[in-house]
Amino acid sequence: MDFLSRRTVRKYKNKPVEKEVIMELMKTALVAPSGRNRRPYEYVIVDDKEILKKLSVAKESGGTFMADAPLGIVIFVHDTPTCSDDGAIASTIIQLKAHELGLGSCWIQTRDKVDSEGNSTEENIKRILNVPAELKLYNMIALGYPDEEKPAYTEADMDMNKLHFNKF
Repeated sequence: MDFLSRRTVRKYKNKPVEKEVIMELMKTALVAPSGRNRRPYEYVIVDDKEILKKLSVAKESGGTFMADAPLGIVIFVHDTPTCSDDGAIASTIIQLKAHELGLGSCWIQTRDKVDSEGNSTEENIKRILNVPAELKLYNMIALGYPDEEKPAYTEADMDMNKLHFNKF
């Protein structure tokens, strides 16, 4: 797979993501690496347009395009010593597998965010999705077939000064 062609996508075709594609994506997510192989993640897969609209305004800004996405995945984690890292790994695995399957995606930050009225994004999303209180919201990912094209990254996009070998 060409990782350099994976770009953030916020515009999606009005085409549902097939159940087979969703399941292929989620099978990969279910075995994402995690600390001590605890797999503390839980996923809520959303393809209901009304729920996607509610999720799109669960935070003040930066997530409104979720309303137009055919699919959203909301990632929660059980509280473990490595849950933040595990949530990040799982989210990245989902985005890379989505790209391999021909889907575009965008990570939507939700941790410590609020809606336009100052209400907790985490509490909003838990209420919308009927999520148990003990789970921690990690993030949301909007997905769908891309309706925008972005060029692949090239070496010109890479700041090689950020690489340090053996010592900083």
